[in-house]
Amino acid sequence: MERLRPAELIRAAGIARRYYIDGVSKVDIAEEFGLSRFKVARMLADAQAAGLVRIEITVPDDIDADLSDRLRSRFGLKDAIVAADGPAASARERVGRLAATHLTEILHEGDVVGLACSRTLHEMARALTELPKLTVVQLSGVHTGGLGENSVELVRRLASLARGPAYPIYAPLIVDGPATVRSLRKQPQVADALKRYGALTKAVVAIGSWQPPDSLLSDSLPPTESAALRRHGVRADVCGRMLDGEGNPVPDFADRTIGITIDELREVSDVIAVAAGEHKTVAIRAALNSGVITTLVTDAAAAKVLIAAG
Repeated sequence: MERLRPAELIRAAGIARRYYIDGVSKVDIAEEFGLSRFKVARMLADAQAAGLVRIEITVPDDIDADLSDRLRSRFGLKDAIVAADGPAASARERVGRLAATHLTEILHEGDVVGLACSRTLHEMARALTELPKLTVVQLSGVHTGGLGENSVELVRRLASLARGPAYPIYAPLIVDGPATVRSLRKQPQVADALKRYGALTKAVVAIGSWQPPDSLLSDSLPPTESAALRRHGVRADVCGRMLDGEGNPVPDFADRTIGITIDELREVSDVIAVAAGEHKTVAIRAALNSGVITTLVTDAAAAKVLIAAG
């Protein structure tokens, strides 16, 4: 650009301004300046290479854009959103806030949203301030341990925020056997929620870890049963459905669980998983391997391990 005469420099700056700031097409710019479209394209490239045009991409400080893009590419996700490291709040809080922001971006009036339950999803719910009018459906029965607020309350909170109907499940996540599952599934309020799984447009799920210190479902089972499931390869659970390290469903307990199945989740076009913590990477990888998850919201520590593992 230093070799350009003043008039040429001004013209190059004008072309760059029309293209990058005003959003005018190269064809229209060529007509306006009496140049060929190819000449305009070359001048724009030269202007950028010479520093006349500087393109700066900025994202909010709470998002790690590089890790997000690498994670999305590594696992073939529709979207990946990684919370940047930060001392101001726990990873769970940071991920919950980002998940809330993502929901306000993707949810639309008339959506039927399935909702699971976890500590991080409670943080997400606390961060939400508004939603379009939509329906909220509980994805699994009530987890009886380790949560200050159960899934019924979480579903009702989001439905109230969305000014839409709520379909909770007034039943435990794990029951004593198939006969109890069949009986509970016939109860009107439980059946009302389950029959809406086929209409789900989006699902927001948690990923349960089977490694200490965060093993809610595992720790709620008798130690002998929990140990047996680990020996059978369980590495994660999604909506109470257990997965091995390759993402395959582990059938044990399937006939004792109230809620959506993995096959039913596969039919939902957008399944957003929200999970935080490096200790959860084994479980997150298992859930990603299942092919059910389309979007992952997580933290930088977990993302780095997932990417490095290849």
